[in-house]
Amino acid sequence: MSAATSTSKKASKKVVVFDYGFGNVRSAERALARAGAEVEITRDYDKAMNADGLLVPGVGAFAACMEGLRAARGDWIVGRRLAGGRPVMGICVGMQILFARGIEHGVETEGLDEWPGSVEPLQAEIVPHMGWNTVDAPEGSQLFAGLDADARFYFVHSYAVHDWSLEVSNPAMRAPLVTWSTHGKPFVAAVENGALWATQFHPEKSGDAGAQLLTNWIGTL
Repeated sequence: MSAATSTSKKASKKVVVFDYGFGNVRSAERALARAGAEVEITRDYDKAMNADGLLVPGVGAFAACMEGLRAARGDWIVGRRLAGGRPVMGICVGMQILFARGIEHGVETEGLDEWPGSVEPLQAEIVPHMGWNTVDAPEGSQLFAGLDADARFYFVHSYAVHDWSLEVSNPAMRAPLVTWSTHGKPFVAAVENGALWATQFHPEKSGDAGAQLLTNWIGTL
């Protein structure tokens, strides 16, 4: 085996796309593979726990996603990985369920409560927010490294988090980096918080910009 081949094999990161019945797992699998990861779609506990990175997709209703995630023990897996500092990334509703609660049609559903806050209906004239939009990433973002300020990402959603309320009182801890976008009113478009990252948009559907973003995440694993 050549040195180049050996280095390539060592550099390959294993990512599990968690399959709990919600989310375009095949699209995510292809995008992650193009970004250089070794990808598997599964809900197997050991594989999900031992992967270098766990990606949690999500489409549809908040309540249905939470029900499916709990049925597949995904809530426990996410919690255990984060407790051990193991990287997790949520996409679309897979990001929304990381917050404390979701409110749809007046019904409140408990989320994973990794972050405080409520997922609520978008406050805009046109809903859903469907199509390409820019984001305002903070200085020092690893997720958006190498991307132009006018890079556009693909959104499909009717609900979002409009208020970020997590405060870090310990000066030794790094505050989460929150990226915003606007559709009617500003909303949280992405978060980088230690081992837990998430995007409201779909990087796997966001062309070259999305591919760069996934490459950035894989590079941190």
